[in-house]
Amino acid sequence: MEIEQLEKVASQVRRDIVRMVHGCQSGHPGGSLGCADLLVALYFKQMKLKEEDGKPVFDMDGKNEDMFFLSNGHISPVWYSVLARKGYFPVPEMATFRKLNTRLQGHPTTHEHLEGIRIASGSLGQGMSVALGAAKAKKLNNDPSTVYVLMGDGEQQEGQVWEAAMFAPHHKVDNLIAFIDLNGQQIDGPTVEVMNNLDLVKKYEAFGWEVLTIEEGNDMAALLKGLYEAKSRLGHGRPIMVMVHTGMGFGVDFMMGTHKWHGTAPNDDQLAAALGQLEETMGDY
Repeated sequence: MEIEQLEKVASQVRRDIVRMVHGCQSGHPGGSLGCADLLVALYFKQMKLKEEDGKPVFDMDGKNEDMFFLSNGHISPVWYSVLARKGYFPVPEMATFRKLNTRLQGHPTTHEHLEGIRIASGSLGQGMSVALGAAKAKKLNNDPSTVYVLMGDGEQQEGQVWEAAMFAPHHKVDNLIAFIDLNGQQIDGPTVEVMNNLDLVKKYEAFGWEVLTIEEGNDMAALLKGLYEAKSRLGHGRPIMVMVHTGMGFGVDFMMGTHKWHGTAPNDDQLAAALGQLEETMGDY
């Protein structure tokens, strides 16, 4: 897909996000909207995925294909939308988000056997550890594919993150690309006020990571350039960390830049206002 096509997918993903959260009056729209461009760029452009007859084929092992782990699992709406639009499960199933007996739980789980999901996530701080295990397994199996993991910036306040940050360079896990969504917001307020992370670039560099920054994480061209650069630096003995600056609630003006939309569902009028700002490009479910 070219940039314009990717942007159209991202617009539809944002529509899916606000409709899913509105439909059950529960969920996390802010961070989901902010990460829509990144996940679309990964799944529709960057990642090498197994396919047959143009449709993705899923298995839990993920051998000989790139793997993605969502550590900040509360932004499940964006992941579910991207997986559905990519073809992992039926698009109309998004209407069951957070409803009784759904496979689309508020935080991703595995016992429902939803295609595309390999771990239960949302207990913040754990995702990078799992991704490192998958990356180490690929190296042991001489599997040349790449492991990706996304974390939130508020999640950097968790201690397990820093155990994983120490492990990765020590064991030369150089087939891993980790992302931090730097939107500056978490559930209780701005990250600088809740628990200031200070300079995450210098911290990860001090731990031995190679660190890149994408300043415009909601600009598809900038994202693709950054993803290409990150991929080009794999295989040299160090894990790659990409700091992605995004806007909380990006694409919906009244949701942007505030923690108030971290976990708040839009009402009917707000949904209509949000959809009025987002182009329908692939057909609503």
